[in-house]
Amino acid sequence: MLLTELLSPDRVVVPLQAADRQSAIATLTRLLAGLAGAGHEEVLDAVMERESVQSTGIGFGVAIPHGRCGAVRELTMVAGVSAEPVPFDSIDGEPVRLFFLIVGPEASAGLHVKILSRIARLVRRDTVRQQLLEAASADAFYNVILDAEAR
Repeated sequence: MLLTELLSPDRVVVPLQAADRQSAIATLTRLLAGLAGAGHEEVLDAVMERESVQSTGIGFGVAIPHGRCGAVRELTMVAGVSAEPVPFDSIDGEPVRLFFLIVGPEASAGLHVKILSRIARLVRRDTVRQQLLEAASADAFYNVILDAEAR
């Protein structure tokens, strides 16, 4: 499955206004919950529960907060780019500007892992990561991912 099958410009927040990890995740879960027809608090609780186990800041200024929530019927993803670096307790200690939030039901565990892996591989590429950071709009962000997946 391609990221562009789960992501579209209306699922991307540019710029994401967030002062800290909690506000970044809250903003993105609000968007995701609305798209999935789920309660915001329930989705936020699922993501924050996972976040309490280990930070989802994977390094390189990227975080992939995620969780499993029965109120979300199918795997759903949103993304955002923060104008300012957000403290995130990442594995490399660096703040985060690129966010990919993934939430799905327990039944989507296999696909969930595949999407996490796909995002991680994509953002390891310096040029792709830089282009995503420089995206001035949701459309531009989406087009970077579309181009990167075509290669």
